[in-house]
Amino acid sequence: MCSMAALCVNRRPLRWLSAWSSFSRYQTYCSQKKSPAEIRKRQNELFDEEKKRQLSFFQRIEKIRVEHVGAPEDCTLIMNKGLSTPFNCAMHITELLMKRSVVACVNGQLWDMHRPLVEDCQLSFLHFKQDDCHEVNRAFWRSCSFILGYVLMSAFKDECHVELCRFPSPNVKSGSFVYDADLNLPNWKPTLRELYALSSIGSKLQYQDYRFEPLTVNEQTAREMFQHNRFKLQQIPSIASQSSSGDSINLYRVGDHIDISQGPMISSTAHLGRFSLTAIHNIECPDYGKLQRVQGVAIPNQFWLHQWTYNLLEKQSQKLNWCTYPNVQKKIETEKSQPEPVQQETQMLP
Repeated sequence: MCSMAALCVNRRPLRWLSAWSSFSRYQTYCSQKKSPAEIRKRQNELFDEEKKRQLSFFQRIEKIRVEHVGAPEDCTLIMNKGLSTPFNCAMHITELLMKRSVVACVNGQLWDMHRPLVEDCQLSFLHFKQDDCHEVNRAFWRSCSFILGYVLMSAFKDECHVELCRFPSPNVKSGSFVYDADLNLPNWKPTLRELYALSSIGSKLQYQDYRFEPLTVNEQTAREMFQHNRFKLQQIPSIASQSSSGDSINLYRVGDHIDISQGPMISSTAHLGRFSLTAIHNIECPDYGKLQRVQGVAIPNQFWLHQWTYNLLEKQSQKLNWCTYPNVQKKIETEKSQPEPVQQETQMLP
């Protein structure tokens, strides 16, 4: 049985009643712990139910006018409101556009390739080899952090209950993407072979061609989906309060893995090229105590890179990433610097 006192060691007092409620629900979870497979199955059931519920609102199909601007040519498409996505639009134009497009731009706003369009709009597509690829690179880095979470939740046996905390705003210049988590392995120092094994899980996703499925849910639904993760439960109220509606959470699903992110994400795991999990650092977080900072590096499949050059990127990504630490009152897409961690224990690729 997990006590409230044990959960609050080395953590700041929570500021909201909803956060205390989250801890209460986590206590219930501790007494009725489910396996990661059962948790994942229930999350996917809730995701499918909510997606079906939202689609049921469109009982009558309405048409919208989509003005495509850009290569191969400007054109006008008549699509279905609330059902058609930028990916569907690209399918009607050319196969090349469908395969290479990473994210869309809808009325000047970045948009997921698989997020339905809801009004008449102007549409353009972004890819890795365009002149200004800043936002595309950020979407790729963000998606790779998401995939780190997929790897961590897929790699370990049920006896090791991994709890994902969060991944910070993407900063490509840092040299690595990050996911902070509690691996529940306090004395584990991964070998080089184990790091390679973890990397292979992420690398194989490019052949699965999993779509990044977006879904926006309310706070209550998000709480139910993440009731077995004490970190997410504490973060959800703050994330919801910062949304435009004050009560919405953006979720994404890759395969059967579901997580929280503001997005946008890349269109599919088929955009992955080389993918490496290069380092695991122990960090001391003010709000959550001891966590593991998992870091990696990757390149898109549209680029070919010599192995020697990629090894340099791997070596750079091994250094501890000083991005912001996770906290209860999570700021969306924040990149403020944080103090150094109390301790570091690292196993890195050569």
